[in-house]
Order: sequence, then structure tokens, then C-alpha cells
Amino acid sequence: MTYLDKQEFLAWAYDDLLANTTRGVLAEYIVAKALGILDTKRIEWDKYDLRVDGIGVEVKSAAYVQSWEQTGPSVISFDIGLAAGWDASTNTYAASAERSAYVFVFCLLTGTNREHVDPLDIAQWTFYVLPTSVLNRKVPVQKSIRLEPLIALGPYQCTYDELTGAIHQAAEVNSGS
Repeated sequence: MTYLDKQEFLAWAYDDLLANTTRGVLAEYIVAKALGILDTKRIEWDKYDLRVDGIGVEVKSAAYVQSWEQTGPSVISFDIGLAAGWDASTNTYAASAERSAYVFVFCLLTGTNREHVDPLDIAQWTFYVLPTSVLNRKVPVQKSIRLEPLIALGPYQCTYDELTGAIHQAAEVNSGS
């Protein structure tokens, strides 16, 4: 053998779309597709996941059903911790820990029945879009947030088709605060 098959590798490594890390990358892909920015490839470890129209977007995902055996649905929680992010465009780290993105998109795979959950079915996802300024003001040093407290912060709850508008609307709120 002199050359490996990329599709075979991807199927071997990333076939389980319920696995936390794979589902996280899938959520980033879904948001990038909604924003029409698939021509800009994903940069691992950048200070935020996506950039659109000068807006830094952080994408987080969670699901009730996991790839492992469960006794019941998972409690929904998203990472919102501060980080000294690395900026791929300048190859530098932030001087201090912060939330670098303008907007957070919390992607929830809503299915609770393992037999019917399908991460590729956009109708099974709900999106919560929140200006980062709200997190910074209401939960400035909190590392994670569960679904109910997140909803209490008043995010834009939307469908896939509404994501672009919700992200731009959140960015406008964020820039005005």
C-alpha cells in the first residue's frame, strides 16, 4: 500500500456521530453550512469556531442520547468557560482568559430515543443563540451552564433556517453593550 483512502479513514474515525467530539464538530459544520461559509475550512483550536462577516462565533453542542449505554437521558450542559484563546490569523495567544467570540450558538440534539435519534436530521436540532456580552454580564466566571439556566438568559431559540438571522441579531446586541 502506498496511499490511504481518505473516505475510509473518515468512516473509521468519525462514523459515530453521537460521540461528543464528533457531534461537536458536526454542530460546527451545521452552523457553518447555515451561514454559507463552508469554503472556509475549520481551524482546530482557533479562539472561536467560526467567523462570518467579522463576527466570531463559538459553537457548543449537547445531546440527551450519547454513544454509550445510558440509564436515562443526559443532563444538558454546555461549556462556557473562559480561555486564553489562540488566534490562528496572528499565531498569538490572548493575554488573559476571556470569551473571545461575539456570539455563542448552543446546539441541542433533541432526540431522546436511541432508535430514532439522527444527528444528520436538522429537524432534530434546536439552536439557542446568545450574545457573549450576556454571558459576561450574567455569569462572568461560570465554566458551564445547564439548559434551564441558559434559557433563563433569554437566548434566541431558533431552527436551522433562522440561524443566520439570529447570529447577526445577537452580534448587534453584543456590539451595542
